[in-house]
Amino acid sequence: MTSALSMAVAFPLALLTAGSAMAQQPTANPLDTIPEKMPFSTPYGPPILLQQAQSANQAAMDEASKRGWPMNIAIVDSGGNLVSFVRMDGAQLASISIAEHKARTAAKYRRPTKAFEDAVQKSDYKYLLSLDDLVASRGGIPLVADGRIIGAIGCSGGAGSQDEAICTAGAATINK
Repeated sequence: MTSALSMAVAFPLALLTAGSAMAQQPTANPLDTIPEKMPFSTPYGPPILLQQAQSANQAAMDEASKRGWPMNIAIVDSGGNLVSFVRMDGAQLASISIAEHKARTAAKYRRPTKAFEDAVQKSDYKYLLSLDDLVASRGGIPLVADGRIIGAIGCSGGAGSQDEAICTAGAATINK
């Protein structure tokens, strides 16, 4: 009986001591890790041509129409300047500027906007929200030709996953 009583007291004490030791351990900041290579370093190329932008817009619009999703679709050049824009019938007005902003973010930061969404949502990197001209919501994809960013596509009007699906269809005309 004494042995059982000793265990009943010793076990919680051991847990308390272990928890106390763990609380004193500093947590590593993943942002302190220094990568060997520069991430998202695809070089910028010449600006997307109007015909390429219109083809990407048409492919995205075809996919959105097929699914019955009215979207706003923006294509920017490698400098983030608007080249082509489509507002489908019934697409929400607020999404006009959001589509453009997603495209600019993808071009300027050289990565899909989903990377920012994941960083904020999954890794709790709230500091990203303080960066200039950034949208942390999927639906923006860089357009890459011959290994260089020539522009980006941004879509808005649905759920983030819908926006991303439509962008992916448009980007497929250029990103081979």
